[in-house]
Amino acid sequence: MFKDKTLLITGGTGSFGNAVLRRFLDSDIKEIRIFSRDEKKQDDMRKFYKNPKLKFYLGDVRDVNSVVDVMRGVDYIFHAAALKQVPSCEFHPMQAVKTNVVGTENVLNCAIEAGVKKVIVLSTDKAVYPINAMGVSKAMMEKVAVAKSRNLDDEQITIACTRYGNVMASRGSVIPLFIDQIRQGKEITITDPSMTRFMMSLDQAVELVLFAFKNGRNGDIFVQKAPAATIELLANTLKNMLGRPDHTVKIIGTRHGEKLYESLLTKEEMVRAIDMGDYYRIPADNRDLNYDKYFEEGQDVITQADEYHSHNTYRLNEEELREMLFNLREIQEDLKEFGVI
Repeated sequence: MFKDKTLLITGGTGSFGNAVLRRFLDSDIKEIRIFSRDEKKQDDMRKFYKNPKLKFYLGDVRDVNSVVDVMRGVDYIFHAAALKQVPSCEFHPMQAVKTNVVGTENVLNCAIEAGVKKVIVLSTDKAVYPINAMGVSKAMMEKVAVAKSRNLDDEQITIACTRYGNVMASRGSVIPLFIDQIRQGKEITITDPSMTRFMMSLDQAVELVLFAFKNGRNGDIFVQKAPAATIELLANTLKNMLGRPDHTVKIIGTRHGEKLYESLLTKEEMVRAIDMGDYYRIPADNRDLNYDKYFEEGQDVITQADEYHSHNTYRLNEEELREMLFNLREIQEDLKEFGVI
């Protein structure tokens, strides 16, 4: 489905972009465009991959002119550009709005204008019942994507979203932080030992985006079912894997904007979510504002189901978490450095 096509990855110098490149660069895809504002990371990627299919475009989703330039000749888009660090967005909420909300609108408007066939917008579990600026901005990003998809013909362009939890070992996530703290002999800093997070690998994140790409219709949101683990279990498992079981852990308390657990679907979404095996599909609510014509006598006005969150999903034990971690290429490199393998 990507044969002789041009794929654009916004924010493509991040962990997700590199995972996509590992998956597709040696396939029969015509071209992959990396769009980001970080020229150093672009230069590093250019030197590392040395592949003529890979093209780099310097720009920012906030700058609509740079977005217009990169869209020419693009068939598909994975929109991953975002501000994601929760405490930073708490202190600078308008920066999150400019990138995550306005930037997304720029990408979608330009995609529609340029005749792009499919756009997959990457969201996060923090958009569900958001309590922090990053989550609020991502929730609004989803709303922008769904609103833009209204009245669009699926044959012309499809705009769909994916929503996922903690991507293990991704840039800026807690796993590289814990490993670096162990490496430097510093205390491992844990906010709340009982805090739970969904666990999925970068490869699974790519699989979710590809599933949405294959199955999505305008306004759909896709969620991958995922297990969870407590932060305490994660820290202890990493200590044991790296041969440092007695390494000191320090509890520092919850940071700005953090939740005890994260949700992937709201109660309201679970009512209409379609179970697709390993995934949930949340179709868009395509009613107009004339609600009376949709209501039937005898129908329940309010229906609810349990939300899907990291406290009520399957909980990993240490052996299962250890296996997930061991399968990550980043962790294998760390294990070699620590002399474990």
